[in-house]
Amino acid sequence: MMRPCNINILKTLELATEMIRLADKGDSEREDVGCGVLYGILRDSAYKLRQVAEQEMQAHMEKGWWKADQEGDADPEKYKQNQTGGSTHGRLERNPDREKSFDSFCR
Repeated sequence: MMRPCNINILKTLELATEMIRLADKGDSEREDVGCGVLYGILRDSAYKLRQVAEQEMQAHMEKGWWKADQEGDADPEKYKQNQTGGSTHGRLERNPDREKSFDSFCR
């Protein structure tokens, strides 16, 4: 059986992924600059959350606390493979139009 703390880490990683998807969707459908700021904050927060959760997952593996359960669905490598799809490999590409909008909003 998988440790509850590891299940919570996986749930946190899933949450961060959903936050990124929502930020991307919201940003593509937005109609004003304020929403762009909102989705930018959501995206930045999601990437930070994911980074910290991945570090904690690695720390648990190094301590020997991360063991896959009998069904094998707790394999961290499966998670990592699911997170690296697309051309950006989990990284945000720069969008000059978004940056201009953000800059003008902040002035």
